[in-house]
Amino acid sequence: MNLFSALVPPDDVLDEIAAALGTPEDGDLRWSRREHWHVTLGFYGEDDAEERGEWLAGRLRRAAAIDVSLEKAATFPGVLWLSVTGTGLHELATKAGAGNEGRPYVAHLTLARFPRDRPGAASAWAERLAGFTGRTWTATEAVLIRSDREQDVSHYRVIRSYELADARA
Repeated sequence: MNLFSALVPPDDVLDEIAAALGTPEDGDLRWSRREHWHVTLGFYGEDDAEERGEWLAGRLRRAAAIDVSLEKAATFPGVLWLSVTGTGLHELATKAGAGNEGRPYVAHLTLARFPRDRPGAASAWAERLAGFTGRTWTATEAVLIRSDREQDVSHYRVIRSYELADARA
């Protein structure tokens, strides 16, 4: 079991991504399921859910809602992803523990994974999605997610939600 915190795009934004992808049939890519699409804020690995939940509640108390949008695709070694922009996103992620893994925080939404020894496996998709721009939405909630693996399949479950205050209200 691993824990992470995330922002989950609203359904209409997920619809935009799904429309841009169509029905991908690329044998080299393992596509993330729509119900797994999210923007990770902090990754905690194996951790006590109750303790992490309380820690996160304290860190996100009075955190402001932020406007977020998804844009062009890019790749990390083995990962095809959409970039994420939003004023205050990096600060929110830092509050949630981003950067504690020993690498810089890069906001993204994972679309697919591919073998690291095939760096060009996702290049056609990165090109196809280079002009993608989703609508901006206001993230008013962060969630703590539990990820369990069974027979090489991940199952995500939201175990706690955290309201992000709307400063415009």
